[in-house]
Amino acid sequence: MQVLDRPRLSGARLATYYLALLAGGALIFWLVNQAGQSLAAGGPSLGFGQGTHHDNGMIARLLLALAVIMATSQSLGKVMARVQQPPVMGEVLGGILLGPSLLGWIWPTAAATLFAPDVTAALGVLARIGVILYMFFVGLELDWALLRHQGKSTLLISHASIVVPFSLGALLSLWLFPTYAGPDVPFHVFALFLGVSMSVTAFPVLARILTDQNLQRTRLGALALTCAAVDDVTAWCLLACVLAVATSSPWLAAQTLLLSAVFVMAVLLVVRPLLQKLTSQWQDRRQDLGLVLIFSILSAAATEAVGIHALFGAFLLGAVIPHNSPLARSLMQNLNTLVSVLLLPAFFAFTGLRTSIGLVQGSQAWLTVAAVVAAACLGKFGGTWVAARICGLKNREAASLGVLMNTRGLMELIVLNLGLELKILSPTLFTIYVLMALVTTFSTTPVLARLRREVPEAPTPLRLLSR
Repeated sequence: MQVLDRPRLSGARLATYYLALLAGGALIFWLVNQAGQSLAAGGPSLGFGQGTHHDNGMIARLLLALAVIMATSQSLGKVMARVQQPPVMGEVLGGILLGPSLLGWIWPTAAATLFAPDVTAALGVLARIGVILYMFFVGLELDWALLRHQGKSTLLISHASIVVPFSLGALLSLWLFPTYAGPDVPFHVFALFLGVSMSVTAFPVLARILTDQNLQRTRLGALALTCAAVDDVTAWCLLACVLAVATSSPWLAAQTLLLSAVFVMAVLLVVRPLLQKLTSQWQDRRQDLGLVLIFSILSAAATEAVGIHALFGAFLLGAVIPHNSPLARSLMQNLNTLVSVLLLPAFFAFTGLRTSIGLVQGSQAWLTVAAVVAAACLGKFGGTWVAARICGLKNREAASLGVLMNTRGLMELIVLNLGLELKILSPTLFTIYVLMALVTTFSTTPVLARLRREVPEAPTPLRLLSR
């Protein structure tokens, strides 16, 4: 388009016109205001002057809190990467340090100002949205082809890494229930939840550790990813059952599980073919990404409505989208930064505000921490190692797999927050299990590195994995 060929205005003339424009606008408003002073308002009273000035202050404080959270998470994430730990663990640690465990202890005034109740409530909303989208991404990362190709032995190893820690967690509840359970918490709900809490493996954190250790394309890496995927799917199904039992009577729990099964079948038989058709015809259109997100949000809302958690709906919807499809990759590229840089750190900070290491006082409490950590490690490592040895792995490979499966990370924190929100866990027991999640995850990389530094054994084929 050709611009009209006219002489350009000089700077002085342009400034004159600009000042005349502003003066004209001000004069018109002054005249209008003078004329309007004699008018009487005839509408209903709206409470002028009593509106949202305090909300604006909350928004400013929320934005400040988010900036502090993001800066802390990014800084500690880089520190963790330098010491061969997954950066996400720096973000987890940053959230805890911003809570009463450190900031609230050394500078309570700043903590109370930065994380006032209204700011904390808003953070909670952002945290829940972030976790729902995160679970959608976890579903996207599941490679069902890998699960199908690994054979029946993978099922044995992964379920041994669930059943053994689940059993130890249930046994541990006999000791913990009299001290840490509330009077209105049924024992069977408490025992079931502690069992599931011991059974979780952090599939995404495990994948990051394997990448950092250059193991993702080895037999051990493929086996660990497959077992962790099966582990997570099974553990989340168990947790759905526990939540249904915890929040309903037996009949309502049965109804919830039945509705959940109907919903799963609807997703597999109706939604999945639609998404596969969309994937095959996908042309990098923004409206298609929006359509998938609408599906994921509706799926999350549906599982929340039937009585389990919104996380399950988001996870299921992500799992039925083909793992290596351009659509899945585009979703990760377009949304992963928002979730990982803003929303997940909000979840870590929200978790940190609920975690107070000061609640763990006295030798008895720290003995409980040691017992929980020991049971978690023994259950995951022992169950995985025994099953892997039965399936034909050499001792060091089986031990390495057991160490990898003991990674709990963010998935454990999600489970623990559900337990705290449902009043199954007391704040003290919640803190104890958060410490367990940190210890088991931070120990994975150094223990695995030590196993790899030792003289390797001759590789042994997985005799049963091909069956």
